[in-house]
Amino acid sequence: LLADRFAAEVDFFSIGTNDLTQYTLAAERGHARPRVAALSDALHPAVLILIERVATAARAHGKWKGVCGELAGDPAAIPILIGLGVDELSMSAPAIPRAKQVIRALTLPEAQTQARAALTQESAEAVRRLLRREPAAPGH
Repeated sequence: LLADRFAAEVDFFSIGTNDLTQYTLAAERGHARPRVAALSDALHPAVLILIERVATAARAHGKWKGVCGELAGDPAAIPILIGLGVDELSMSAPAIPRAKQVIRALTLPEAQTQARAALTQESAEAVRRLLRREPAAPGH
């Protein structure tokens, strides 16, 4: 939330999406109750808006910004993260080949368009529908 204030003082930003998601949405993915765990989706617009805030502040000060955590290796999320201006994605080794495939198929304008659209959605489910190019569910 204070990335704009820190940006002049730090050398880089590393955004850990697992904890960011848990604390932003007040839901833990490992929660014993599946209903609560299902609420913890890092593609929720609230999480994406925070990532965008950091990326904007970092860019304004010429600072590097990376994302780690499960979101970085999520093929559905990669276009959004690139579109938000993230410089590096840190993921587990098995996720790298698929991530490379996704990135090679992207154009920056397309990724930026997807990121802007994702930021306007109401839920993580709506963001995922958007990425799959599915129509909105009735009442959404």
